[in-house]
Amino acid sequence: MDISTPDGSNTSVHESKIYPFSFQGNGGTLFGIQIVNLLLIIITLGIYYFWAKTRVRSYTWSQSDFDGDRFAYHGTGKEILLGWLKAFVVFGIPFYAFQNIPIFIGAPVPIIVAGSLLSFLLIAIFIPVATVGSRRYRLGRTSLRGIRFSFRGKWREFIKIFFACMPWMIITFGFYMPYFDMRRQTFLIENGYYGNEKFGFDGKGDDLIGSFVLSVFLVMPTLFISLFWYSYKKTKYTWNHTSFGAARFQSTITFGGLIGLYLVNGLILIFTLGFGAPWAKVRTMSYYLDHLTLQGQLDLSAIVQEAQEASAFGEEVGDFMAMDFDLG
Repeated sequence: MDISTPDGSNTSVHESKIYPFSFQGNGGTLFGIQIVNLLLIIITLGIYYFWAKTRVRSYTWSQSDFDGDRFAYHGTGKEILLGWLKAFVVFGIPFYAFQNIPIFIGAPVPIIVAGSLLSFLLIAIFIPVATVGSRRYRLGRTSLRGIRFSFRGKWREFIKIFFACMPWMIITFGFYMPYFDMRRQTFLIENGYYGNEKFGFDGKGDDLIGSFVLSVFLVMPTLFISLFWYSYKKTKYTWNHTSFGAARFQSTITFGGLIGLYLVNGLILIFTLGFGAPWAKVRTMSYYLDHLTLQGQLDLSAIVQEAQEASAFGEEVGDFMAMDFDLG
C-alpha cells in the first residue's frame, strides 16, 4: 500500500499480513527413504546412519512450506560423522575414563568418588555445549528463499544460565522448571537470526508456574496426562511469545487436537508393527505446521544474507547421549 506524504511523494507501507506454514510431505515417500536408509545402514554396519539422518532431514525440510516458499537443509552426512567423532573424543572417552578406570584399577574410595564427581561435572558442561552446538548447526544448515538462518549465542553464555538455575531447581525440588525453561528459550530464540533479522521472545516463567504446579499435583489422578497437558501449554505459549521483526508467531494447536493426533498415531504404529512411523511423523509435522502462522508487518525483500559458520560438533554432542534440542 502507498500513502502520500505532505510533499506529495508516495511512501510504501508494509501492511500487516498472515504468513501461513504448512507441511506438504507424504508418508509413502518418507517410508521409501527410510527403507532404503535402513538397508544401507545394515549393509554398512551402521556407518550410513549419518547420511540416513541427512536424507530424512533434507526431505522434511524441503516439504516444510512458509507462505509458498520451501525450507532447505544443507547439512551433510560427512559433517555429522566427523562431529560425532569429535564428540566421542572430547566427551565420551573422558566420561568413560572418570567413571570406570578408578574402579578397574582398584583405586581407594576417595579416588572413585572424585572420578564420579568429575564425570558429573563433564555432563553438566556437556549439556550446554550440546544445546548450543545443535542449535547453531541446524540453523546454520537451514535456508529459506536462498538465505541462511544462524545462531549467534555462545555455549559459555548458556553455561552461566544453566549453572545459575540449577541451585534453584534443587532448592525448589524442580518447581523452578518453568523459569528455567523460559530463560533457556529466551537465550535460544533471541540469538537466532534469519539473514540479518533476529528473532525475539518475551515469555515469562510467571505465566506458566501455575499450570506447572497443577500438572505435577494431578500426575497420579490423571495417570500422567496432566504432564502432557502442560507440555502442550508450554509449546503453544512459547510459539505465541516468539516474534520475528515486527511480526509474531501464532500457534492454534489445541489439547484435544493433540490427544487425537497421538492416539491415532499410536494405533498406526501398533497395527503396522512400527512400519507406519513415517505416516505418523508426517501427520505430526502437518498438524503443528498447519496450525502455525506468522502475523504482522514483514518485509522479506529487505532481509539479506548474514549466515554464521557452524560445525556439526555440537549437533553430534547432542545425539551422543540421545539428547535432541529442537525449537518447539
